[in-house]
Amino acid sequence: MISSKLTSKAQTTIPQPVRIALGVRDGDEIAYEIKGDRVVLTKKQAEVPTDDPFRTFEEWDSEADRRAYANL
Repeated sequence: MISSKLTSKAQTTIPQPVRIALGVRDGDEIAYEIKGDRVVLTKKQAEVPTDDPFRTFEEWDSEADRRAYANL
């Protein structure tokens, strides 16, 4: 079991194996879901604006595509 301590300011460091498992980096948000006496941590998904007409074109949403079309 992986654990971490809570500071006097109610803060903790998320251990590296947990950060890797969640795929989180600096600046990412974490979502908390309370299930009875347990809390589930997940990486908060970026909210996609519903008025974006291109939101369904995920096949053109890679890092290579962003670089290729960055200056258009």
